[in-house]
Amino acid sequence: MPTVDPVSATGLYTRNETPASERKQSLDSEVFLQLLVTQLKNQDPSSPMDTNEMISQSTQLAMMEQLTTLASTSNETFALSMRQTAADLVGRQASYLDADGETRTGLVTAVSFASGTPQVLFGDVSVPLDAVSGVAVAVA
Repeated sequence: MPTVDPVSATGLYTRNETPASERKQSLDSEVFLQLLVTQLKNQDPSSPMDTNEMISQSTQLAMMEQLTTLASTSNETFALSMRQTAADLVGRQASYLDADGETRTGLVTAVSFASGTPQVLFGDVSVPLDAVSGVAVAVA
């Protein structure tokens, strides 16, 4: 009986395969198109696919692509809106919750867009935009 070295064993997949946890988890237009082509290749020649069904599947593919584009555009719009909102806070008095859950108030001196969520700077304190709980006009 052959023995397997547990240190060098790679599991149930070969080195060139992608593990199940890393495989694509959503259906995109490429997968949908592959399914359609496979269906056409394997159809029974004596009973070909109904043209109405094929048109319906093509329409579904087009709709899915449009929904994907719409979702991407929506995400970009939301990110732009967050940046604009953060930039509008500069020079204003704002409140935020600190790490201890205490409400702090200060003048917003700058904004950083280096990370995914804009960071609002209160002097040397950096706070994520979504932690800002109130805004007021700075008193001169």
